Amino acid sequence: MEELLKQTASQQKKALLNKEISAVDLVNEEYKRIEAVDSTLGAFNSLCKEQALETAKEVDKKIALGETLPPLAGIPLALKDNINMKDTKTTASSKILADFVSPYDATVTKKLKENLIPVLGKVNLDEFAMGSSTENSAFKITRNPWDTNKVPGGSSGGSAAAVAGYEATLALGSDTGGSIRLPASFCGIVGMKPTYGRVSRYGLIAFASSLDQIGPFARSVEDAALLLEAISGHDSHDSTSLDIPVPEYSKFLIGDIKGKKVGVIKELLTEGVSVDVKSAVEKAINTYKELGAEIVEISLPLLEYSIGVYYILATAEASSNLARFDGVKYGHRTKDAKNLLEMYTRTRAEGFGDEVKRRIMLGTYALSAGYYDAYYKKAQQLRRLIKEDFDRAFEKVDILVSPTCPNTAFEIGSKIEDPLSMYLTDIGTISANLAGIPGLSLPCGFDSDGMPIGLQILAPALGEEKLFNMAYNFEQATEFCKKQPTLL
Repeated sequence: MEELLKQTASQQKKALLNKEISAVDLVNEEYKRIEAVDSTLGAFNSLCKEQALETAKEVDKKIALGETLPPLAGIPLALKDNINMKDTKTTASSKILADFVSPYDATVTKKLKENLIPVLGKVNLDEFAMGSSTENSAFKITRNPWDTNKVPGGSSGGSAAAVAGYEATLALGSDTGGSIRLPASFCGIVGMKPTYGRVSRYGLIAFASSLDQIGPFARSVEDAALLLEAISGHDSHDSTSLDIPVPEYSKFLIGDIKGKKVGVIKELLTEGVSVDVKSAVEKAINTYKELGAEIVEISLPLLEYSIGVYYILATAEASSNLARFDGVKYGHRTKDAKNLLEMYTRTRAEGFGDEVKRRIMLGTYALSAGYYDAYYKKAQQLRRLIKEDFDRAFEKVDILVSPTCPNTAFEIGSKIEDPLSMYLTDIGTISANLAGIPGLSLPCGFDSDGMPIGLQILAPALGEEKLFNMAYNFEQATEFCKKQPTLL
Protein backbone atom coordinates (compact mmCIF):
# COMPACT_ATOMS: atom_id res chain seq x y z
CA MET A 1 0.00 0.00 0.00
CA GLU A 2 2.89 2.37 0.75
CA GLU A 3 4.04 1.96 -2.85
CA LEU A 4 0.64 3.24 -4.03
CA LEU A 5 1.03 6.38 -1.87
CA LYS A 6 4.36 7.08 -3.60
CA GLN A 7 2.81 6.96 -7.06
CA THR A 8 1.76 9.90 -9.22
CA ALA A 9 -1.86 11.02 -9.40
CA SER A 10 -2.21 9.49 -12.88
CA GLN A 11 -1.00 6.09 -11.60
CA GLN A 12 -3.33 6.26 -8.59
CA LYS A 13 -6.26 7.18 -10.83
CA LYS A 14 -5.61 4.09 -12.95
CA ALA A 15 -5.69 1.94 -9.80
CA LEU A 16 -9.03 3.54 -8.80
CA LEU A 17 -10.62 2.97 -12.22
CA ASN A 18 -9.33 -0.63 -12.31
CA LYS A 19 -10.90 -1.07 -8.83
CA GLU A 20 -7.55 -2.16 -7.36
CA ILE A 21 -8.32 0.25 -4.51
CA SER A 22 -11.29 2.42 -3.57
CA ALA A 23 -11.08 6.19 -3.16
CA VAL A 24 -12.14 5.78 0.49
CA ASP A 25 -9.28 3.31 1.10
CA LEU A 26 -6.79 5.64 -0.61
CA VAL A 27 -7.85 8.57 1.60
CA ASN A 28 -7.73 6.38 4.73
CA GLU A 29 -4.23 5.18 3.79
CA GLU A 30 -3.11 8.83 3.52
CA TYR A 31 -4.48 9.52 7.00
CA LYS A 32 -2.58 6.50 8.34
CA ARG A 33 0.57 7.89 6.73
CA ILE A 34 -0.06 11.34 8.23
CA GLU A 35 -0.54 9.76 11.66
CA ALA A 36 2.72 7.83 11.28
CA VAL A 37 5.04 10.59 10.06
CA ASP A 38 3.55 14.04 10.61
CA SER A 39 4.76 14.30 14.20
CA THR A 40 8.24 14.31 12.58
CA LEU A 41 7.51 16.32 9.41
CA GLY A 42 5.08 18.87 10.84
CA ALA A 43 3.31 19.49 7.53
CA PHE A 44 -0.34 19.59 8.63
CA ASN A 45 -1.99 22.27 10.78
CA SER A 46 -5.43 20.61 10.72
CA LEU A 47 -7.26 17.70 9.10
CA CYS A 48 -10.75 17.56 7.57
CA LYS A 49 -11.43 13.81 7.49
CA GLU A 50 -15.20 14.02 7.29
CA GLN A 51 -15.21 16.19 4.16
CA ALA A 52 -12.40 14.18 2.49
CA LEU A 53 -14.17 10.85 3.08
CA GLU A 54 -17.50 12.25 1.83
CA THR A 55 -15.83 13.24 -1.45
CA ALA A 56 -14.09 9.83 -1.70
CA LYS A 57 -17.43 8.02 -1.17
CA GLU A 58 -18.97 10.02 -4.01
CA VAL A 59 -16.06 9.04 -6.30
CA ASP A 60 -16.51 5.34 -5.44
CA LYS A 61 -20.23 5.59 -6.13
CA LYS A 62 -19.62 7.13 -9.57
CA ILE A 63 -16.96 4.52 -10.43
CA ALA A 64 -19.42 1.74 -9.47
CA LEU A 65 -22.04 3.29 -11.78
CA GLY A 66 -19.50 3.56 -14.61
CA GLU A 67 -19.79 7.35 -14.80
CA THR A 68 -17.09 9.50 -16.40
CA LEU A 69 -15.01 11.28 -13.78
CA PRO A 70 -12.80 14.38 -13.84
CA PRO A 71 -9.10 13.41 -14.31
CA LEU A 72 -8.10 13.93 -10.65
CA ALA A 73 -11.27 12.70 -8.94
CA GLY A 74 -10.44 10.73 -5.78
CA ILE A 75 -6.79 11.88 -5.61
CA PRO A 76 -5.91 13.19 -2.11
CA LEU A 77 -4.74 16.81 -1.85
CA ALA A 78 -3.29 19.06 0.87
CA LEU A 79 -4.41 22.71 0.97
CA LYS A 80 -2.16 25.55 2.09
CA ASP A 81 -3.57 27.08 5.27
CA ASN A 82 -4.09 30.53 3.75
CA ILE A 83 -6.76 29.27 1.32
CA ASN A 84 -10.31 29.29 2.66
CA MET A 85 -12.38 26.13 2.92
CA LYS A 86 -15.84 26.36 4.45
CA ASP A 87 -16.20 25.07 8.02
CA THR A 88 -12.46 24.46 8.43
CA LYS A 89 -9.83 26.53 10.20
CA THR A 90 -7.93 28.95 7.97
CA THR A 91 -5.11 30.34 10.10
CA ALA A 92 -2.36 31.55 7.71
CA SER A 93 -0.16 29.95 10.45
CA SER A 94 -0.67 33.06 12.60
CA LYS A 95 -1.78 33.48 16.22
CA ILE A 96 -4.06 36.28 15.09
CA LEU A 97 -6.17 33.75 13.11
CA ALA A 98 -5.53 30.66 15.28
CA ASP A 99 -9.26 30.00 15.87
CA PHE A 100 -10.72 31.46 12.68
CA VAL A 101 -13.16 29.10 10.90
CA SER A 102 -13.86 30.04 7.31
CA PRO A 103 -17.51 30.77 6.47
CA TYR A 104 -16.99 30.22 2.73
CA ASP A 105 -14.93 28.37 0.10
CA ALA A 106 -12.19 30.01 -1.92
CA THR A 107 -12.83 29.71 -5.66
CA VAL A 108 -10.02 27.15 -6.02
CA THR A 109 -11.50 25.11 -3.15
CA LYS A 110 -14.89 25.17 -4.88
CA LYS A 111 -13.20 23.91 -8.06
CA LEU A 112 -11.46 21.11 -6.11
CA LYS A 113 -14.85 20.01 -4.79
CA GLU A 114 -16.41 20.18 -8.28
CA ASN A 115 -13.56 17.97 -9.52
CA LEU A 116 -14.17 15.53 -6.62
CA ILE A 117 -10.64 15.97 -5.25
CA PRO A 118 -10.60 15.03 -1.54
CA VAL A 119 -8.93 17.72 0.61
CA LEU A 120 -7.12 15.94 3.45
CA GLY A 121 -6.43 19.06 5.51
CA LYS A 122 -4.65 22.40 5.80
CA VAL A 123 -0.86 22.54 5.70
CA ASN A 124 1.68 24.77 7.42
CA LEU A 125 3.31 27.89 5.96
CA ASP A 126 5.42 30.85 6.97
CA GLU A 127 3.02 33.19 8.76
CA PHE A 128 0.88 35.04 6.18
CA ALA A 129 3.18 33.48 3.53
CA MET A 130 6.09 35.70 4.62
CA GLY A 131 9.26 33.63 4.53
CA SER A 132 11.40 31.17 2.60
CA SER A 133 11.77 28.33 5.10
CA THR A 134 8.46 27.65 6.94
CA GLU A 135 10.23 28.54 10.20
CA ASN A 136 8.07 31.65 10.65
CA SER A 137 4.86 29.71 11.41
CA ALA A 138 3.30 30.53 14.77
CA PHE A 139 2.54 26.84 15.34
CA LYS A 140 5.43 24.61 14.28
CA ILE A 141 8.48 24.16 12.07
CA THR A 142 7.96 21.97 9.01
CA ARG A 143 10.89 19.70 8.10
CA ASN A 144 12.27 18.50 4.78
CA PRO A 145 11.46 14.82 4.03
CA TRP A 146 14.93 14.36 2.47
CA ASP A 147 16.67 15.47 5.69
CA THR A 148 14.56 16.40 8.70
CA ASN A 149 17.30 18.70 10.03
CA LYS A 150 16.75 20.93 6.99
CA VAL A 151 14.02 23.34 5.93
CA PRO A 152 11.50 22.44 3.21
CA GLY A 153 11.61 25.97 1.78
CA GLY A 154 8.83 28.50 2.08
CA SER A 155 6.38 29.87 2.33
CA SER A 156 4.45 26.80 1.07
CA GLY A 157 6.73 24.39 2.98
CA GLY A 158 3.86 22.31 4.35
CA SER A 159 2.45 21.76 0.85
CA ALA A 160 5.83 20.61 -0.54
CA ALA A 161 6.71 18.43 2.48
CA ALA A 162 3.29 16.72 2.37
CA VAL A 163 3.71 15.75 -1.30
CA ALA A 164 7.41 14.77 -1.00
CA GLY A 165 6.71 12.83 2.23
CA TYR A 166 3.76 10.89 0.66
CA GLU A 167 1.21 12.47 3.03
CA ALA A 168 -0.72 13.77 0.00
CA THR A 169 -0.45 13.13 -3.74
CA LEU A 170 -1.12 16.73 -4.70
CA ALA A 171 -1.11 20.11 -2.97
CA LEU A 172 -1.97 23.73 -3.59
CA GLY A 173 0.26 26.58 -2.48
CA SER A 174 0.53 30.30 -3.12
CA ASP A 175 3.49 32.04 -4.76
CA THR A 176 4.21 35.73 -4.12
CA GLY A 177 7.98 35.70 -4.75
CA GLY A 178 8.83 32.02 -5.16
CA SER A 179 6.74 30.39 -2.42
CA ILE A 180 5.75 27.44 -4.63
CA ARG A 181 8.89 27.03 -6.73
CA LEU A 182 11.41 27.29 -3.86
CA PRO A 183 9.82 24.53 -1.68
CA ALA A 184 9.39 22.36 -4.80
CA SER A 185 13.12 22.76 -5.48
CA PHE A 186 14.13 21.99 -1.88
CA CYS A 187 11.80 18.95 -1.65
CA GLY A 188 12.51 17.42 -5.08
CA ILE A 189 9.03 17.74 -6.63
CA VAL A 190 7.26 19.78 -9.32
CA GLY A 191 5.87 23.19 -8.29
CA MET A 192 4.30 25.72 -10.62
CA LYS A 193 3.29 29.40 -10.46
CA PRO A 194 0.76 30.31 -13.18
CA THR A 195 0.48 33.61 -15.08
CA TYR A 196 -0.94 36.34 -12.84
CA GLY A 197 -4.73 36.24 -13.24
CA ARG A 198 -4.89 32.67 -14.60
CA VAL A 199 -6.16 31.35 -11.23
CA SER A 200 -8.64 33.22 -9.03
CA ARG A 201 -7.29 34.68 -5.78
CA TYR A 202 -10.77 34.92 -4.23
CA GLY A 203 -10.57 33.27 -0.81
CA LEU A 204 -6.76 33.42 -0.60
CA ILE A 205 -5.61 35.45 2.41
CA ALA A 206 -3.80 38.30 0.70
CA PHE A 207 -0.11 39.04 1.27
CA ALA A 208 0.70 41.19 -1.79
CA SER A 209 -2.29 41.32 -4.12
CA SER A 210 -0.44 42.28 -7.32
CA LEU A 211 2.02 39.38 -6.87
CA ASP A 212 0.11 36.50 -5.21
CA GLN A 213 -0.91 33.51 -7.33
CA ILE A 214 -2.20 30.05 -6.34
CA GLY A 215 -0.58 27.05 -8.04
CA PRO A 216 -0.03 23.27 -7.96
CA PHE A 217 2.50 20.91 -6.35
CA ALA A 218 2.81 17.40 -7.78
CA ARG A 219 5.16 14.46 -8.33
CA SER A 220 5.09 14.79 -12.11
CA VAL A 221 4.65 17.48 -14.76
CA GLU A 222 1.50 15.73 -16.01
CA ASP A 223 -0.12 15.88 -12.56
CA ALA A 224 0.76 19.58 -12.22
CA ALA A 225 -0.79 20.28 -15.64
CA LEU A 226 -4.00 18.42 -14.73
CA LEU A 227 -4.29 20.24 -11.40
CA LEU A 228 -3.76 23.64 -13.02
CA GLU A 229 -6.51 22.78 -15.54
CA ALA A 230 -8.84 21.99 -12.63
CA ILE A 231 -8.29 25.27 -10.74
CA SER A 232 -7.89 27.79 -13.60
CA GLY A 233 -10.50 30.04 -15.15
CA HIS A 234 -12.27 33.37 -14.92
CA ASP A 235 -13.95 34.33 -11.66
CA SER A 236 -16.27 37.31 -11.26
CA HIS A 237 -15.27 37.51 -7.56
CA ASP A 238 -11.69 38.42 -8.54
CA SER A 239 -11.27 41.58 -10.62
CA THR A 240 -7.72 40.52 -11.63
CA SER A 241 -8.92 37.16 -12.96
CA LEU A 242 -8.42 36.80 -16.73
CA ASP A 243 -11.54 36.16 -18.82
CA ILE A 244 -9.99 33.86 -21.40
CA PRO A 245 -10.49 30.13 -22.10
CA VAL A 246 -8.42 27.57 -20.19
CA PRO A 247 -6.42 25.29 -22.52
CA GLU A 248 -6.17 21.56 -21.89
CA TYR A 249 -2.60 21.77 -20.63
CA SER A 250 -2.22 17.98 -20.53
CA LYS A 251 -2.54 17.89 -24.36
CA PHE A 252 0.77 19.73 -24.65
CA LEU A 253 2.73 16.95 -22.91
CA ILE A 254 4.24 15.72 -26.15
CA GLY A 255 7.72 14.91 -27.39
CA ASP A 256 10.04 16.62 -29.83
CA ILE A 257 11.37 20.05 -28.94
CA LYS A 258 13.82 20.21 -31.86
CA GLY A 259 14.51 23.78 -32.90
CA LYS A 260 12.99 25.30 -29.74
CA LYS A 261 15.12 28.06 -28.24
CA VAL A 262 16.13 27.78 -24.58
CA GLY A 263 17.45 31.01 -23.05
CA VAL A 264 19.91 30.68 -20.18
CA ILE A 265 19.69 33.65 -17.78
CA LYS A 266 23.32 34.76 -17.49
CA GLU A 267 22.84 36.73 -14.26
CA LEU A 268 21.47 33.70 -12.38
CA LEU A 269 24.38 31.37 -13.17
CA THR A 270 27.21 33.52 -11.83
CA GLU A 271 28.77 34.04 -8.39
CA GLY A 272 26.66 33.11 -5.40
CA VAL A 273 25.40 29.89 -6.99
CA SER A 274 26.70 26.77 -5.23
CA VAL A 275 29.04 24.48 -7.21
CA ASP A 276 26.58 21.57 -7.06
CA VAL A 277 23.63 23.69 -8.20
CA LYS A 278 25.60 25.23 -11.08
CA SER A 279 26.83 21.83 -12.25
CA ALA A 280 23.32 20.28 -12.15
CA VAL A 281 21.76 23.20 -14.06
CA GLU A 282 24.52 23.14 -16.69
CA LYS A 283 23.87 19.41 -17.19
CA ALA A 284 20.14 20.17 -17.52
CA ILE A 285 20.92 22.77 -20.20
CA ASN A 286 23.01 20.13 -21.98
CA THR A 287 20.04 17.73 -21.83
CA TYR A 288 17.95 20.29 -23.71
CA LYS A 289 20.75 20.59 -26.26
CA GLU A 290 20.76 16.80 -26.73
CA LEU A 291 16.98 16.91 -27.23
CA GLY A 292 17.53 19.25 -30.17
CA ALA A 293 16.90 22.64 -28.58
CA GLU A 294 19.05 25.63 -29.41
CA ILE A 295 20.75 27.19 -26.36
CA VAL A 296 20.93 31.00 -26.23
CA GLU A 297 22.57 33.08 -23.49
CA ILE A 298 20.21 35.83 -22.33
CA SER A 299 21.04 38.85 -20.20
CA LEU A 300 18.42 40.45 -17.96
CA PRO A 301 20.43 43.46 -16.77
CA LEU A 302 17.77 44.77 -14.36
CA LEU A 303 17.45 41.47 -12.51
CA GLU A 304 19.87 42.66 -9.82
CA TYR A 305 17.25 45.21 -8.69
CA SER A 306 14.44 42.66 -8.36
CA ILE A 307 15.02 41.87 -4.66
CA GLY A 308 14.92 45.58 -3.73
CA VAL A 309 11.87 46.23 -5.91
CA TYR A 310 10.07 43.19 -4.54
CA TYR A 311 10.67 43.96 -0.88
CA ILE A 312 9.35 47.51 -1.31
CA LEU A 313 6.23 46.56 -3.29
CA ALA A 314 5.38 43.34 -1.42
CA THR A 315 5.78 44.91 2.03
CA ALA A 316 3.81 48.01 0.99
CA GLU A 317 0.91 45.83 -0.17
CA ALA A 318 1.22 43.66 2.95
CA SER A 319 1.02 46.64 5.29
CA SER A 320 -2.21 47.66 3.57
CA ASN A 321 -3.70 44.13 3.35
CA LEU A 322 -2.90 43.23 6.96
CA ALA A 323 -4.53 46.38 8.35
CA ARG A 324 -7.81 44.41 8.48
CA PHE A 325 -6.44 42.18 11.27
CA ASP A 326 -7.22 44.57 14.11
CA GLY A 327 -9.32 42.51 16.56
CA VAL A 328 -12.62 44.14 15.57
CA LYS A 329 -14.49 41.74 13.26
CA TYR A 330 -12.64 38.41 13.46
CA GLY A 331 -9.49 36.73 14.71
CA HIS A 332 -7.64 37.31 17.98
CA ARG A 333 -8.60 40.26 20.21
CA THR A 334 -6.53 41.31 23.23
CA LYS A 335 -8.16 41.18 26.65
CA ASP A 336 -8.89 44.13 28.97
CA ALA A 337 -7.81 46.96 26.65
CA LYS A 338 -8.62 50.38 28.14
CA ASN A 339 -9.51 52.05 24.83
CA LEU A 340 -9.76 51.43 21.07
CA LEU A 341 -6.18 52.40 20.25
CA GLU A 342 -4.80 50.11 22.95
CA MET A 343 -7.03 47.28 21.66
CA TYR A 344 -5.62 47.72 18.14
CA THR A 345 -1.98 47.92 19.16
CA ARG A 346 -2.01 45.11 21.72
CA THR A 347 -4.04 42.81 19.45
CA ARG A 348 -1.53 43.23 16.62
CA ALA A 349 1.51 43.04 18.91
CA GLU A 350 0.25 39.75 20.39
CA GLY A 351 -1.09 38.30 17.13
CA PHE A 352 1.69 38.91 14.61
CA GLY A 353 5.13 37.24 14.61
CA ASP A 354 8.46 39.04 14.17
CA GLU A 355 8.77 38.60 10.39
CA VAL A 356 5.24 39.86 9.76
CA LYS A 357 5.85 42.89 11.99
CA ARG A 358 9.12 43.58 10.17
CA ARG A 359 7.41 43.57 6.78
CA ILE A 360 4.47 45.69 7.94
CA MET A 361 6.90 48.31 9.26
CA LEU A 362 8.97 48.24 6.05
CA GLY A 363 5.84 48.63 3.92
CA THR A 364 4.33 51.38 6.04
CA TYR A 365 7.61 53.30 5.83
CA ALA A 366 7.75 52.91 2.02
CA LEU A 367 4.19 54.28 1.70
CA SER A 368 4.59 57.12 4.19
CA ALA A 369 4.47 60.80 3.23
CA GLY A 370 7.83 62.02 2.04
CA TYR A 371 9.07 58.52 1.12
CA TYR A 372 6.36 57.34 -1.29
CA ASP A 373 8.03 58.82 -4.39
CA ALA A 374 11.52 57.76 -3.37
CA TYR A 375 10.59 54.12 -2.69
CA TYR A 376 7.15 52.88 -3.78
CA LYS A 377 6.81 54.93 -6.97
CA LYS A 378 10.39 54.21 -8.04
CA ALA A 379 9.91 50.49 -7.37
CA GLN A 380 6.78 50.46 -9.57
CA GLN A 381 8.74 52.12 -12.39
CA LEU A 382 11.53 49.56 -12.09
CA ARG A 383 8.98 46.74 -12.03
CA ARG A 384 7.74 47.85 -15.45
CA LEU A 385 11.32 47.94 -16.78
CA ILE A 386 12.01 44.42 -15.41
CA LYS A 387 8.88 43.19 -17.24
CA GLU A 388 10.14 44.84 -20.44
CA ASP A 389 13.47 42.99 -20.00
CA PHE A 390 11.51 39.71 -20.04
CA ASP A 391 9.40 40.81 -23.04
CA ARG A 392 12.58 41.44 -25.04
CA ALA A 393 14.06 38.10 -23.96
CA PHE A 394 10.96 36.17 -25.07
CA GLU A 395 11.21 37.73 -28.53
CA LYS A 396 14.43 35.70 -28.92
CA VAL A 397 13.64 32.44 -27.06
CA ASP A 398 10.74 30.11 -26.22
CA ILE A 399 11.60 29.63 -22.55
CA LEU A 400 14.17 30.84 -20.02
CA VAL A 401 15.98 28.56 -17.58
CA SER A 402 17.94 29.14 -14.38
CA PRO A 403 18.53 27.52 -10.99
CA THR A 404 15.32 27.81 -8.94
CA CYS A 405 17.54 28.74 -5.99
CA PRO A 406 21.31 29.41 -5.75
CA ASN A 407 21.57 26.77 -2.98
CA THR A 408 19.87 23.62 -1.75
CA ALA A 409 17.88 23.26 1.49
CA PHE A 410 19.74 24.68 4.50
CA GLU A 411 19.79 23.64 8.16
CA ILE A 412 16.84 24.66 10.32
CA GLY A 413 17.80 27.77 12.30
CA SER A 414 20.84 28.65 10.18
CA LYS A 415 19.33 31.78 8.53
CA ILE A 416 16.49 32.78 10.83
CA GLU A 417 18.56 35.49 12.55
CA ASP A 418 19.73 36.91 9.22
CA PRO A 419 16.69 38.22 7.30
CA LEU A 420 18.76 39.60 4.40
CA SER A 421 20.43 36.24 3.77
CA MET A 422 16.96 34.62 3.85
CA TYR A 423 15.58 37.22 1.39
CA LEU A 424 18.42 36.50 -1.06
CA THR A 425 17.22 32.88 -1.27
CA ASP A 426 14.49 34.20 -3.59
CA ILE A 427 16.84 35.93 -6.07
CA GLY A 428 15.94 33.49 -8.89
CA THR A 429 12.19 33.40 -8.38
CA ILE A 430 11.04 36.94 -7.49
CA SER A 431 11.32 38.46 -10.98
CA ALA A 432 8.65 36.13 -12.43
CA ASN A 433 6.13 37.51 -9.93
CA LEU A 434 7.13 41.09 -10.73
CA ALA A 435 6.62 40.37 -14.45
CA GLY A 436 3.43 38.30 -13.92
CA ILE A 437 4.78 35.39 -15.99
CA PRO A 438 4.46 31.63 -15.31
CA GLY A 439 7.32 29.66 -13.77
CA LEU A 440 7.90 26.03 -12.89
CA SER A 441 10.50 24.21 -10.81
CA LEU A 442 11.31 20.54 -11.36
CA PRO A 443 14.12 18.32 -10.06
CA CYS A 444 17.35 18.37 -12.09
CA GLY A 445 19.89 16.76 -9.74
CA PHE A 446 21.20 16.33 -6.20
CA ASP A 447 23.98 17.97 -4.23
CA SER A 448 26.85 16.16 -2.46
CA ASP A 449 24.58 15.65 0.60
CA GLY A 450 21.86 14.04 -1.53
CA MET A 451 19.54 17.08 -1.36
CA PRO A 452 17.39 17.90 -4.42
CA ILE A 453 18.27 20.70 -6.87
CA GLY A 454 15.56 22.50 -8.86
CA LEU A 455 15.62 23.75 -12.43
CA GLN A 456 13.43 26.80 -12.99
CA ILE A 457 11.68 27.22 -16.35
CA LEU A 458 9.99 30.53 -17.21
CA ALA A 459 7.66 31.25 -20.13
CA PRO A 460 5.92 34.38 -21.47
CA ALA A 461 2.58 35.44 -19.93
CA LEU A 462 -0.07 32.80 -20.70
CA GLY A 463 2.65 30.51 -22.04
CA GLU A 464 1.79 27.63 -19.66
CA GLU A 465 1.46 25.19 -22.58
CA LYS A 466 5.05 25.95 -23.59
CA LEU A 467 6.19 25.64 -19.99
CA PHE A 468 4.59 22.23 -19.47
CA ASN A 469 5.82 20.96 -22.84
CA MET A 470 9.45 21.90 -22.16
CA ALA A 471 9.31 20.63 -18.55
CA TYR A 472 7.71 17.34 -19.66
CA ASN A 473 10.40 16.69 -22.25
CA PHE A 474 13.14 17.25 -19.66
CA GLU A 475 11.35 15.03 -17.14
CA GLN A 476 10.98 12.20 -19.68
CA ALA A 477 14.67 12.41 -20.63
CA THR A 478 15.87 12.17 -17.00
CA GLU A 479 15.19 10.14 -13.86
CA PHE A 480 15.24 12.93 -11.24
CA CYS A 481 11.45 13.12 -10.74
CA LYS A 482 11.36 9.38 -9.94
CA LYS A 483 13.78 9.61 -7.01
CA GLN A 484 12.17 9.68 -3.60
CA PRO A 485 13.30 10.39 -0.04
CA THR A 486 13.99 7.29 2.02
CA LEU A 487 14.19 8.88 5.47
CA LEU A 488 10.54 8.31 6.39
